[in-house]
Amino acid sequence: MSGHSKWATTKHKKAAIDAKRGKLFAKLIKNIEVAARTGGPDPSGNPTLYDAIQKAKKNSVPADNIDRAVKRGGGAEAGGAEYLSIFYEAYAAGGTAILIECLTDNRNRSASDVRVAVTRNGGRMADMGSVQRLFDRKGVVTVEVKDGDADATELAVLEATLDAGAQEVRNDGDVITVLSDPNDLVAVRKAVQDAGLEYESAEVNFVPTFTEAITDATTASKIFNVLDALEDLDDVQNVYSNDDVADEILKQLEED
Repeated sequence: MSGHSKWATTKHKKAAIDAKRGKLFAKLIKNIEVAARTGGPDPSGNPTLYDAIQKAKKNSVPADNIDRAVKRGGGAEAGGAEYLSIFYEAYAAGGTAILIECLTDNRNRSASDVRVAVTRNGGRMADMGSVQRLFDRKGVVTVEVKDGDADATELAVLEATLDAGAQEVRNDGDVITVLSDPNDLVAVRKAVQDAGLEYESAEVNFVPTFTEAITDATTASKIFNVLDALEDLDDVQNVYSNDDVADEILKQLEED
């Protein structure tokens, strides 16, 4: 999470107001289609679909778009695609490891687009398995900081989720992040809701087992160039990295 968590949070905020909103919508819709196809179109019996819908709503995806995605995924409406889940691996400046998750209906297109995005921005592709082994699959629930008091929200989240399977609670300032075994994700999310807390997202993600400290703005900028280029690709759903960019460097880059 670390540096990438901060970067992803910043990108998440910007996505609501910049030209990337359309791409974000498309990725959220694709998640809904896949979840409905895999676990059925009823969110009450398909927690993955429930969380995909909630994330789409929180990002202001129109209700009609959400409904049509559920119908396409569930087979009630034509037009749904068969998506493959494919992972690619790469390295960026500073030894940063990058794990790229794609949902695609064209494997060759995805492979080509990912390679170009990485290499044109100073990164390099990695051998299969060399990067993925540096990440663990975790249930990740993010909670909005209540009343601007991160410490109070962290305590409330910790108390609510401890018995539900929370393995770690992280205070990232703007949000509180709860890590769990993927099988405990739904229980943790429900515990957060039962405590009256507003959660931002609940997903199974990849979390780095260790991080690379980045204290140089030039190196950080090179890393973010690769991450941004990958995020811009239509087939890329998630990008995970193990960079840990110092707060002062992040602030400097945001000001620039």
